[in-house]
This record gives sequence, structure tokens and C-alpha cells, in this order.
Amino acid sequence: MTREPAPNTLLFLLQRHYGEQWSIRRHGGLWIATATRHDVTHAPTLVEENVEIFVHQLEYPPAGIGVSGLAGERATENGLRVGATKDGPPGG
Repeated sequence: MTREPAPNTLLFLLQRHYGEQWSIRRHGGLWIATATRHDVTHAPTLVEENVEIFVHQLEYPPAGIGVSGLAGERATENGLRVGATKDGPPGG
């Protein structure tokens, strides 16, 4: 029978392993990570109850909202700029 490590032990290990990229803490049943750099292109904060999902997100963070590098990619829908009509560009 294998035992899962205590939350404090796991917190210490996660902080040690991901400390350069993430500030990690626990609050009640939530695992919380905040990016240590302000110029990240992924979600700057992670909040998760399930530690396995949390660790997966630390490894492969979800995309951030409003990331300028993705703005052009998100601004098109069905080949048209958002707000455009089939007759022309937005406002025209």
C-alpha cells in the first residue's frame, strides 16, 4: 500500500522544483501558483483542487487571457475580422 505525501511535504517539493517559475502555496483545499515573471504568455495564476491536475498545469500552463501574441489569431472568426461583415471591414 502506498501513501500519498502530506500536503506540506508535497508543497515543499513543488516549491523546490517549480520555484523559479511559480510561487506556490496552499489555501484550504486549493493549490495556488502565481507566475514569478510578469512577461509570461500563459495564465499568470493557477488555482486547482486536484493536485494531479495542478501539477499538469504547472508543466503545461493554459493560455493567458488577453495575450497580445494571440490577439490576431483570436480576432478572426470564420475568416472575417470580428465586427466585420461580408460586405467590408468593421465600420465600413
